[in-house]
Amino acid sequence: MTPSTQAGRGAAPCTRRRRGRRTRGPAAATWRAWAVAGAALLLGSCAAPLPPVTWLRLPDELAAPALAPPDERVAGQTWQLVVPVALPGHLDRDAVLVPRGAAGLQPLGGVRWAEPLRDAVPRLLRDDLARALGTPAWVAPLPPGVRPTRQLRVEIGALDVAPEGRGVVLRARWSVADAGGQAPPRLGQLSTTVAAASPDADALAVAHRRALRELAAAIAAQAVTAP
Repeated sequence: MTPSTQAGRGAAPCTRRRRGRRTRGPAAATWRAWAVAGAALLLGSCAAPLPPVTWLRLPDELAAPALAPPDERVAGQTWQLVVPVALPGHLDRDAVLVPRGAAGLQPLGGVRWAEPLRDAVPRLLRDDLARALGTPAWVAPLPPGVRPTRQLRVEIGALDVAPEGRGVVLRARWSVADAGGQAPPRLGQLSTTVAAASPDADALAVAHRRALRELAAAIAAQAVTAP
């Protein structure tokens, strides 16, 4: 082995790259400071208390004039409200929606429906209808042995808060069929705006409830005029 070869082999380790800790520059320190600040902000937002939520329901009873007394022409009838009652898709949520602009809707802050309208509307409409007619009204499933003489189908096109919270706009149509098929179905419709005492959540809930009561009264009024 020649001296030059020995020298070359001895010098080889000197050409290897030494690995060790790199010196972090100002950019790395700045990035780390921003990361720490962002984490602190995130933790602070998670720890902030959520705003309180008011759960709203449609009241069963109202301090309102009583419905018309039962009519003898519907005595002995048994009504069935066919479910589901058709509702617009935007009402199938727990947010209380109020108008915004010409066509927009926005949730009323901090307020939610405690019972979905798809459940509350048929339940309360059935109760109001029974009181208006003075005759039993049911939704399926019917109790054993109960056979309806009239079948009611209802489609609600609007049950919306009016602009500026002045009330509730209701548009609905319905059909009443003889369960035995002895007569053609009778059709009806209602379009009304029920005023609210104020634009707050409680007053709007009461206006929703009164709108359903007006719908039941209109259906009952048509029933007692049937030939």
